[in-house]
Formats: sequence, C-alpha cells, structure tokens
Amino acid sequence: MTGDAKPRATTIAVLAMGGEGGGVLADWIVDLAEHAGYHAQTTSVPGVAQRTGATIYYIELFPDAAIGASGRLPVLALMPVPGELDIVIASELMEAGRAIQRGLVTPDRTALIASTHRVFSMTERTAMADGAVDADALFQAGRAASKTYIAGDFARLADTAQSVISAVLFGALAGARVLPLERREFEDAIRRGGVGVESSLAGFATGFRFASEGAKDIAAPLASRPAVGPKLEKLASRVRETFPSSTHEVLLAAILRLADFQDVSYASEYLDLLEPIRELDARYGPGSYAMLFETARYLALWMSYEDAVRVADLKTRGARFTRVNSEVRARPEQLVQISEFLHPGLEEIADILPAPLGGWLLKTPWIRKLAEPWTRKGQIVETTSLRGYLKLYALAGLRPIRRKSLRFLRERKKIDQWLKLLAELGRSDYALAAEFAESPRLIKGYGSTHQLGTRNFDAIVAALPQIRSFSDLKKLHAAALADDTGQQLSAALAELALEKEFTR
Repeated sequence: MTGDAKPRATTIAVLAMGGEGGGVLADWIVDLAEHAGYHAQTTSVPGVAQRTGATIYYIELFPDAAIGASGRLPVLALMPVPGELDIVIASELMEAGRAIQRGLVTPDRTALIASTHRVFSMTERTAMADGAVDADALFQAGRAASKTYIAGDFARLADTAQSVISAVLFGALAGARVLPLERREFEDAIRRGGVGVESSLAGFATGFRFASEGAKDIAAPLASRPAVGPKLEKLASRVRETFPSSTHEVLLAAILRLADFQDVSYASEYLDLLEPIRELDARYGPGSYAMLFETARYLALWMSYEDAVRVADLKTRGARFTRVNSEVRARPEQLVQISEFLHPGLEEIADILPAPLGGWLLKTPWIRKLAEPWTRKGQIVETTSLRGYLKLYALAGLRPIRRKSLRFLRERKKIDQWLKLLAELGRSDYALAAEFAESPRLIKGYGSTHQLGTRNFDAIVAALPQIRSFSDLKKLHAAALADDTGQQLSAALAELALEKEFTR
C-alpha cells in the first residue's frame, strides 16, 4: 500500500473533539480498508489536555496480500508514534497544532488534513486579556511541518452542505489521493454505515471537491453590518458630517448597538459624550484620532453593559428562535424545546431595580438572608413554553426604567469620571490620554470577574497622579490583565510608587 519493497502498515491519526464524529470517521476508514483488502485496527486515546472530550483515534492498515504471502498476522501498534504517521486528520486548527507539537506530523512523510476553524480552549476563554492563540501561526506551522497540506474551514463547509464535519473530512481524505482507493469505495463505506447516509454523502462530496480541486482555504464571509434604519438615519448623518472618517465604522456600529440596547435617544447621548473628546483630539492630537477611536469603542461597550434585562431581551427575540431552529436543522413539523439555565445572584437582582430599592436590598441583612435560598442555585427556564417565555418577556419589559436602575446610575457615574479624567490628560499628555482611553477594557464579564475588573480600573484611576508616561500606564494595563487575582497589578503599582519616590 505504501509502495515500499517491504510491506508496512499505513498509519493514520484522527484528532477530534467530543461530538464531532471522530469515532464515526475512524470506523468509516476501517470499514473502507477492510472491504478494499486490508487488515485494519483502530484504537482511541481520550484526553482532556485542551478541552474535555478531545480524542486521538489511531488506525493502522496492512495489506491482506502481504499477510497471505508471509503467513503471519502483523503486530500493529495501539498508539501513534512521533515521526511514524502517514496521515493526520485534525477536526480543528488547535488540534492540528497539538499534533505538530507532539511530532506526529513530519515534512518527509505526513499528509495533514486540517480544519482551520477554531473552538477556543478554556485557557483562551478564561484569559483576562485576548488569550487566543495566533491562528495564522498555527496555519503556517501546518504548512511547514507536513509533506502534503490540505487546510480549510471544514466546519463551515459542513454547515453549507447541512452535514457533519466528519463526513467532510472523509471526503477530503478521498480527494487528497493519499490512499490508493477510489471515490466510490469511500462512498460505499458511508452507505454501509446506514445512518444519516444522504447528509453524510453530501458532506463527503463537499470535502472531496475541496481537496481534489486544490481549493484555497475559504475565508469566512464578512459579516454585513445591519442597515441603519430611518430612526437612526439622522444620527448616522451626524456621524458622517461631524466626526472624522477614520471613526465612522465604529461609530455607526455603536449607535446601532446602543439604540438596540436602550433607544435612539440613548445612542444620541453617546455621540454627545464624544463631542468634547473629538474637539480635544482635533486640537491636541497628531491627526490620527487614536484617542477618539478608542474612546468611542470602549464607551459604546461600557454603555451597553449586559444586565438581566438585556439577557432576557435577547433570549425572547423571534430571530433567536429562528436561528436555533436553523442550527438544529429542525423540520417544519418538528417541535424544538429550548431550556435556558439562569443563575441570577442578589447583586444582579438589585442592579435592575430602581436605585433606592436596589441599594436598600443590598444593605439589608435580613433581606439577603431571606433571598439566599432562591439565589443559591440556578433555575432552568423553558423559553419555548408559555410560562417560561412570559417570565423572561416580563423581565425584558423593564428596559424603559433601566435609566433609573442601580446599575445604570453606578455605571454612568464611573463613565463620567473616566471621560473627565480623559479630557484632563488629553490637554497635557495626548499619548497618555490615548492609552487611558483603553482602560475600560479591564471591566468585563460578570460576578467576581466584573468585580475584579472594576477594582483594577479604580486602582489605576487612583494611581494616575503617579503615572509619568503612557508606557507606565501600558505596563499597569498588562499587569491587570495578567492574572485573575489582581496580585500582579498590586506589585506593578507598588513598583511604580517606589520609582516615583526614588526619582524625587
């Protein structure tokens, strides 16, 4: 099968995550080989190093003809050996990177078939800053490490074909021509499986066409920005007429977001808050409007914070039910049930109440004790049931009184403080002000993560009199985002205080 004078096994590793059909793909390969005159063996090695459910399926194929000639069965390995793989199939880009790191992919031997989409690992998701691994570096590593490299967004191709990624990868294996078997033989293996045959064959055809035609990696289509409706056209015109062109994209996206979050008047207030920053940037900046751009970006995110009202609003929209039905590929005659897990704490409840009532709730011990049994555990709400839907719909109905809520007033106070300090810094040190415009990125998430981010932001604001340059502030930002305890920021602040004392 390899063309060597001495027969040897063809070795294949399939790296897939739970639910992606890696086991089905391995079974197809084994069935394909056994019906084509090969002795086949498959094993699986589960692991949780990156994400729960990541598994290596290892397959060895040995020609029956060679067994007949020698009269002896081959001894096949149970696990992949670095440097000894003919074919590696990875269902996701990080899985391909892990295979390369383990030495399973070699430039003199291995054909690497990899999907370029990403499913972020827990370390990437939980990072305080942008913890995503450089996808381009992983892609280029695959090209450098392999003899044959076929890479594409096979997950998106599977969605397009209304199939599963395992079928598309099987098609790519056939189209790569790295096994001396015909397309018909691959398709027959799918038919013998007997489950989801038609959709699997559709996915197979898509993968085969992608690999055999030498197609380039298909880039994901650019998300189209929602059209600015009549209600926002006046604000859109204001953006185009009064703000520099370099900020138009972020500003137009921002007013759409804020009008959706609250109302058109709220989006107008956003532009009002930015006017002084625009004038300041025009006067003291070098013409790049970097401070205005970053201020516009983070102000929009800050003003559209996620509270229970926002969550309920998003979960009860008709577009969401349509999207879920599309994702699960439900037929018109099928019923889809959606169960939401919600776990609001007392703080989240107080946040959406009118400020006096919310403040009283948080300060009253007996109320906290009374509410504890109700907030200790989460609850499951079926939004596809009338009762569950009405519960969240009523919660979403609190949006008109959001401006008087405890959370809204607290956030607005901090926003005003930030913008005031930003204006003061902009008049004396533009570079420092541009860096301070990014400080709200420390405030993110909810619960303890949000509390830590707010505490870090407040600590940096308090340290502003000690900060001498934008590089000092940049170091503090990096320290604040380096861990989820605040210890590195505390150490950086202490070091900054010592340096200032030493230079006096």
